[in-house]
Amino acid sequence: MAKDSAPARLRIVLGHLGRPAPRTIVAHPTSEPVSPHQQFQYTLNNNVLSLKQRKFYEENGFLVIKNLVSDADIQRFRDEFQRICKGEVKPMGLIIMKDVTIAKSEIVPGEKVISKIQDFQEDEELFRYCTLPEILKYVECFTGPNIMAVHTMLINKPPDTGKKTSRHPLHQDLHYFPFRPSNTIVCAWTAMEHIDRNNGCLVVLPGTHKGPLKQHDYPQWEGGVNIMYHGIQDYDRNNARVHLVMEKGDTVFFHPLLIHGSGRNKSQGFRKSISCHFASGNSHYIDVKGTGQENMEKELLKLVNKRHKIEDNITLKDLWSFRVRLVKGERLTL
Repeated sequence: MAKDSAPARLRIVLGHLGRPAPRTIVAHPTSEPVSPHQQFQYTLNNNVLSLKQRKFYEENGFLVIKNLVSDADIQRFRDEFQRICKGEVKPMGLIIMKDVTIAKSEIVPGEKVISKIQDFQEDEELFRYCTLPEILKYVECFTGPNIMAVHTMLINKPPDTGKKTSRHPLHQDLHYFPFRPSNTIVCAWTAMEHIDRNNGCLVVLPGTHKGPLKQHDYPQWEGGVNIMYHGIQDYDRNNARVHLVMEKGDTVFFHPLLIHGSGRNKSQGFRKSISCHFASGNSHYIDVKGTGQENMEKELLKLVNKRHKIEDNITLKDLWSFRVRLVKGERLTL
Protein backbone atom coordinates (compact mmCIF):
# COMPACT_ATOMS: atom_id res chain seq x y z
CA MET A 1 0.00 0.00 0.00
CA ALA A 2 1.40 3.39 -0.94
CA LYS A 3 2.19 5.81 1.87
CA ASP A 4 0.01 8.88 2.40
CA SER A 5 1.16 11.96 0.51
CA ALA A 6 2.87 14.70 2.50
CA PRO A 7 -0.07 17.17 2.14
CA ALA A 8 -2.61 14.55 3.28
CA ARG A 9 -0.46 13.56 6.22
CA LEU A 10 0.05 17.20 7.15
CA ARG A 11 -3.72 17.73 7.24
CA ILE A 12 -4.08 14.78 9.62
CA VAL A 13 -1.41 16.15 11.96
CA LEU A 14 -2.82 19.66 11.89
CA GLY A 15 -6.26 18.27 12.58
CA HIS A 16 -4.88 16.58 15.68
CA LEU A 17 -3.23 19.75 16.92
CA GLY A 18 -6.23 21.93 16.15
CA ARG A 19 -8.79 20.10 18.24
CA PRO A 20 -10.09 22.23 21.14
CA ALA A 21 -8.86 21.06 24.53
CA PRO A 22 -10.34 21.52 28.00
CA ARG A 23 -8.67 23.90 30.41
CA THR A 24 -7.54 21.00 32.58
CA ILE A 25 -6.14 17.89 30.97
CA VAL A 26 -7.24 14.61 32.53
CA ALA A 27 -5.54 11.60 30.98
CA HIS A 28 -7.82 8.56 30.96
CA PRO A 29 -6.93 4.94 30.19
CA THR A 30 -7.89 4.17 26.63
CA SER A 31 -11.31 2.71 26.03
CA GLU A 32 -9.97 1.01 22.92
CA PRO A 33 -8.42 -2.39 23.67
CA VAL A 34 -4.81 -2.89 22.59
CA SER A 35 -4.45 -5.91 20.37
CA PRO A 36 -1.90 -8.45 21.65
CA HIS A 37 -0.45 -8.37 18.14
CA GLN A 38 -0.11 -4.59 18.06
CA GLN A 39 3.50 -3.46 18.23
CA PHE A 40 4.52 -0.21 19.91
CA GLN A 41 8.13 0.82 19.42
CA TYR A 42 8.26 4.33 20.87
CA THR A 43 5.87 4.18 23.85
CA LEU A 44 5.55 1.83 26.80
CA ASN A 45 2.38 0.25 28.12
CA ASN A 46 0.74 2.74 30.49
CA ASN A 47 -2.61 4.00 31.70
CA VAL A 48 -1.91 7.68 30.97
CA LEU A 49 -1.86 7.96 27.20
CA SER A 50 -4.96 7.00 25.28
CA LEU A 51 -4.55 4.54 22.44
CA LYS A 52 -5.10 7.42 20.04
CA GLN A 53 -2.29 9.43 21.67
CA ARG A 54 0.06 6.45 21.58
CA LYS A 55 -0.63 5.87 17.91
CA PHE A 56 -0.09 9.56 17.16
CA TYR A 57 3.31 9.58 18.90
CA GLU A 58 4.32 6.30 17.28
CA GLU A 59 3.55 7.72 13.84
CA ASN A 60 4.74 11.31 14.28
CA GLY A 61 7.35 11.34 17.08
CA PHE A 62 5.75 14.10 19.16
CA LEU A 63 2.66 14.78 21.25
CA VAL A 64 1.28 18.09 22.57
CA ILE A 65 -0.52 18.12 25.94
CA LYS A 66 -2.49 21.30 26.53
CA ASN A 67 -2.40 23.33 29.76
CA LEU A 68 -0.08 20.93 31.52
CA VAL A 69 2.05 23.32 33.62
CA SER A 70 0.35 25.88 35.85
CA ASP A 71 0.64 29.65 35.48
CA ALA A 72 1.96 29.81 39.06
CA ASP A 73 4.85 27.44 38.32
CA ILE A 74 5.71 29.26 35.10
CA GLN A 75 5.81 32.57 36.97
CA ARG A 76 8.20 31.06 39.52
CA PHE A 77 10.48 29.88 36.71
CA ARG A 78 10.37 33.35 35.11
CA ASP A 79 11.26 34.98 38.44
CA GLU A 80 14.21 32.64 38.97
CA PHE A 81 15.45 33.28 35.44
CA GLN A 82 15.39 37.02 36.15
CA ARG A 83 17.45 36.46 39.31
CA ILE A 84 20.00 34.53 37.29
CA CYS A 85 20.11 37.26 34.63
CA LYS A 86 20.81 39.87 37.30
CA GLY A 87 23.52 37.74 38.90
CA GLU A 88 21.60 37.43 42.16
CA VAL A 89 21.97 33.64 42.06
CA LYS A 90 24.77 31.70 40.41
CA PRO A 91 23.98 27.98 40.25
CA MET A 92 26.96 25.65 39.94
CA GLY A 93 27.50 24.29 36.43
CA LEU A 94 25.06 26.70 34.79
CA ILE A 95 25.92 27.70 31.20
CA ILE A 96 24.78 31.15 30.09
CA MET A 97 24.55 31.73 26.34
CA LYS A 98 24.23 34.92 24.30
CA ASP A 99 23.07 35.44 20.75
CA VAL A 100 25.99 35.82 18.35
CA THR A 101 24.86 39.34 17.42
CA ILE A 102 24.95 40.61 21.02
CA ALA A 103 27.63 38.40 22.53
CA LYS A 104 30.23 41.19 22.52
CA SER A 105 27.88 44.06 23.29
CA GLU A 106 28.18 46.16 26.42
CA ILE A 107 24.51 46.01 27.35
CA VAL A 108 23.90 46.07 31.10
CA PRO A 109 23.63 42.46 32.34
CA GLY A 110 20.05 41.25 32.26
CA GLU A 111 17.43 39.47 30.20
CA LYS A 112 18.31 41.37 27.02
CA VAL A 113 21.78 39.83 26.92
CA ILE A 114 20.99 36.19 27.68
CA SER A 115 19.41 34.03 24.98
CA LYS A 116 19.54 30.70 26.79
CA ILE A 117 20.65 29.03 30.00
CA GLN A 118 21.64 25.38 30.06
CA ASP A 119 22.41 22.84 32.76
CA PHE A 120 20.29 24.31 35.54
CA GLN A 121 20.20 20.97 37.37
CA GLU A 122 21.85 22.56 40.43
CA ASP A 123 19.30 25.36 40.62
CA GLU A 124 16.62 23.86 42.85
CA GLU A 125 13.92 26.31 41.76
CA LEU A 126 14.30 25.72 38.01
CA PHE A 127 14.97 22.02 38.50
CA ARG A 128 11.50 21.74 40.03
CA TYR A 129 10.27 21.74 36.44
CA CYS A 130 11.94 18.35 35.93
CA THR A 131 10.21 16.91 38.99
CA LEU A 132 6.66 18.15 38.41
CA PRO A 133 4.29 15.16 38.77
CA GLU A 134 2.25 16.33 35.80
CA ILE A 135 5.40 16.19 33.63
CA LEU A 136 6.75 12.91 35.00
CA LYS A 137 3.52 10.98 34.55
CA TYR A 138 3.87 11.51 30.80
CA VAL A 139 7.64 11.04 30.75
CA GLU A 140 7.24 7.60 32.32
CA CYS A 141 5.22 6.54 29.26
CA PHE A 142 8.45 6.79 27.25
CA THR A 143 11.27 6.07 29.73
CA GLY A 144 9.75 3.64 32.20
CA PRO A 145 9.79 4.09 36.01
CA ASN A 146 13.49 4.91 36.43
CA ILE A 147 13.79 8.47 35.18
CA MET A 148 16.93 10.58 34.82
CA ALA A 149 16.96 14.27 33.91
CA VAL A 150 19.84 14.50 31.44
CA HIS A 151 19.71 17.97 29.88
CA THR A 152 17.98 21.17 31.00
CA MET A 153 17.38 24.48 29.23
CA LEU A 154 15.45 27.70 29.57
CA ILE A 155 15.34 29.43 26.20
CA ASN A 156 14.94 33.19 25.97
CA LYS A 157 14.78 33.62 22.19
CA PRO A 158 15.62 37.29 21.57
CA PRO A 159 13.99 39.59 19.02
CA ASP A 160 15.86 39.09 15.77
CA THR A 161 18.26 41.90 14.87
CA GLY A 162 17.59 41.41 11.17
CA LYS A 163 20.43 38.94 10.66
CA LYS A 164 18.15 35.94 11.37
CA THR A 165 20.50 34.63 14.06
CA SER A 166 17.58 33.90 16.38
CA ARG A 167 16.71 30.90 14.20
CA HIS A 168 17.64 27.40 15.32
CA PRO A 169 18.52 25.12 12.39
CA LEU A 170 16.69 21.85 11.89
CA HIS A 171 18.43 19.21 13.98
CA GLN A 172 18.04 16.03 16.01
CA ASP A 173 18.77 16.22 19.74
CA LEU A 174 20.35 12.74 19.76
CA HIS A 175 23.29 14.35 17.94
CA TYR A 176 24.40 15.75 21.32
CA PHE A 177 23.74 12.67 23.48
CA PRO A 178 26.29 9.88 24.10
CA PHE A 179 23.75 7.46 25.52
CA ARG A 180 21.25 4.99 24.15
CA PRO A 181 18.74 3.55 23.42
CA SER A 182 17.10 6.50 21.73
CA ASN A 183 13.57 5.19 22.20
CA THR A 184 13.72 5.63 25.98
CA ILE A 185 14.78 9.29 25.72
CA VAL A 186 12.16 12.03 25.52
CA CYS A 187 12.12 15.82 25.71
CA ALA A 188 9.47 17.78 27.59
CA TRP A 189 9.30 21.36 26.20
CA THR A 190 6.88 23.82 27.79
CA ALA A 191 5.78 27.18 26.41
CA MET A 192 6.11 29.93 29.02
CA GLU A 193 3.84 32.26 27.00
CA HIS A 194 1.89 32.24 23.75
CA ILE A 195 4.21 30.99 21.01
CA ASP A 196 3.53 31.13 17.30
CA ARG A 197 5.36 31.67 14.01
CA ASN A 198 5.75 35.38 14.73
CA ASN A 199 7.97 34.85 17.79
CA GLY A 200 9.68 31.68 16.62
CA CYS A 201 7.69 28.58 17.53
CA LEU A 202 9.02 25.07 17.18
CA VAL A 203 8.74 23.48 13.76
CA VAL A 204 8.77 19.68 13.52
CA LEU A 205 9.02 17.20 10.66
CA PRO A 206 6.52 14.48 11.62
CA GLY A 207 7.69 10.90 11.33
CA THR A 208 11.39 11.69 11.03
CA HIS A 209 12.04 9.97 14.40
CA LYS A 210 11.84 6.71 12.47
CA GLY A 211 14.98 7.55 10.50
CA PRO A 212 18.66 7.44 11.41
CA LEU A 213 20.78 10.02 13.20
CA LYS A 214 21.93 12.28 10.38
CA GLN A 215 25.17 14.20 9.87
CA HIS A 216 25.14 17.62 11.53
CA ASP A 217 27.27 20.71 10.99
CA TYR A 218 26.95 24.49 11.14
CA PRO A 219 24.58 25.86 8.48
CA GLN A 220 26.01 28.36 6.02
CA TRP A 221 24.00 31.37 7.18
CA GLU A 222 25.15 34.86 6.20
CA GLY A 223 24.18 36.47 9.50
CA GLY A 224 26.12 33.98 11.60
CA VAL A 225 25.20 30.97 13.72
CA ASN A 226 25.20 30.60 17.50
CA ILE A 227 27.71 28.26 19.17
CA MET A 228 26.71 24.58 19.04
CA TYR A 229 23.65 25.32 16.88
CA HIS A 230 24.40 22.44 14.55
CA GLY A 231 21.97 21.54 11.79
CA ILE A 232 21.20 18.62 9.50
CA GLN A 233 22.87 18.91 6.14
CA ASP A 234 20.81 16.57 3.97
CA TYR A 235 17.20 16.47 5.15
CA ASP A 236 14.38 16.10 2.64
CA ARG A 237 13.15 19.65 2.00
CA ASN A 238 9.86 18.26 0.68
CA ASN A 239 9.07 16.68 4.04
CA ALA A 240 5.87 18.01 5.60
CA ARG A 241 6.44 20.58 8.36
CA VAL A 242 4.23 21.43 11.32
CA HIS A 243 4.57 24.70 13.24
CA LEU A 244 3.59 24.15 16.87
CA VAL A 245 1.46 27.09 17.99
CA MET A 246 1.28 26.77 21.79
CA GLU A 247 -0.25 28.59 24.73
CA LYS A 248 1.39 29.17 28.10
CA GLY A 249 1.64 25.85 29.92
CA ASP A 250 1.24 23.69 26.80
CA THR A 251 3.90 20.99 26.68
CA VAL A 252 5.20 18.98 23.76
CA PHE A 253 6.92 15.63 24.31
CA PHE A 254 9.15 14.51 21.45
CA HIS A 255 11.62 11.81 20.42
CA PRO A 256 15.36 12.68 20.24
CA LEU A 257 15.53 11.67 16.56
CA LEU A 258 12.64 13.92 15.54
CA ILE A 259 13.93 16.63 13.20
CA HIS A 260 12.92 20.01 14.57
CA GLY A 261 14.07 23.62 14.85
CA SER A 262 12.60 27.09 15.26
CA GLY A 263 12.20 30.20 13.18
CA ARG A 264 13.41 33.71 13.94
CA ASN A 265 11.68 35.85 16.51
CA LYS A 266 10.02 38.65 14.55
CA SER A 267 8.32 40.13 17.63
CA GLN A 268 9.71 42.77 19.99
CA GLY A 269 9.61 40.50 23.02
CA PHE A 270 11.72 37.60 24.30
CA ARG A 271 10.08 34.22 23.61
CA LYS A 272 10.53 31.91 26.61
CA SER A 273 10.27 28.16 27.02
CA ILE A 274 11.65 25.66 29.51
CA SER A 275 12.64 22.09 28.74
CA CYS A 276 14.24 18.95 30.04
CA HIS A 277 15.39 15.80 28.29
CA PHE A 278 14.74 12.65 30.25
CA ALA A 279 16.21 9.18 29.79
CA SER A 280 15.67 5.79 31.34
CA GLY A 281 17.94 4.95 34.26
CA ASN A 282 18.64 1.75 32.33
CA SER A 283 20.29 3.65 29.48
CA HIS A 284 23.97 3.15 28.68
CA TYR A 285 26.79 5.37 27.44
CA ILE A 286 28.38 4.87 24.04
CA ASP A 287 31.75 5.89 22.60
CA VAL A 288 31.08 8.41 19.82
CA LYS A 289 34.61 8.25 18.38
CA GLY A 290 34.50 7.21 14.76
CA THR A 291 30.84 8.24 14.44
CA GLY A 292 29.07 11.33 13.11
CA GLN A 293 29.03 12.68 16.66
CA GLU A 294 32.81 12.82 17.05
CA ASN A 295 33.20 16.40 15.82
CA MET A 296 30.48 17.52 18.22
CA GLU A 297 32.36 15.84 21.07
CA LYS A 298 35.61 17.61 20.19
CA GLU A 299 33.95 21.02 19.97
CA LEU A 300 31.99 20.60 23.19
CA LEU A 301 34.95 19.38 25.23
CA LYS A 302 37.08 22.23 23.89
CA LEU A 303 34.44 24.72 25.04
CA VAL A 304 34.19 23.10 28.48
CA ASN A 305 37.96 23.03 28.95
CA LYS A 306 38.20 26.69 27.97
CA ARG A 307 35.30 27.78 30.18
CA HIS A 308 36.27 25.86 33.30
CA LYS A 309 40.07 25.79 32.85
CA ILE A 310 40.15 22.00 33.13
CA GLU A 311 43.66 20.64 32.69
CA ASP A 312 42.90 16.92 32.81
CA ASN A 313 41.42 15.29 29.75
CA ILE A 314 37.73 14.55 30.20
CA THR A 315 35.39 12.57 27.99
CA LEU A 316 31.89 13.22 26.77
CA LYS A 317 30.72 10.54 29.20
CA ASP A 318 32.36 12.44 32.08
CA LEU A 319 30.61 15.64 31.04
CA TRP A 320 27.17 14.07 30.88
CA SER A 321 27.72 12.20 34.15
CA PHE A 322 27.92 15.59 35.88
CA ARG A 323 24.68 16.72 34.26
CA VAL A 324 22.54 13.65 34.81
CA ARG A 325 20.32 13.70 37.89
CA LEU A 326 17.80 11.18 39.19
CA VAL A 327 14.21 12.38 39.43
CA LYS A 328 12.26 9.14 39.96
CA GLY A 329 13.00 5.48 40.66
CA GLU A 330 16.58 4.24 40.65
CA ARG A 331 19.78 5.32 38.94
CA LEU A 332 21.03 2.15 37.35
CA THR A 333 23.42 2.06 34.38
CA LEU A 334 23.26 5.71 33.26
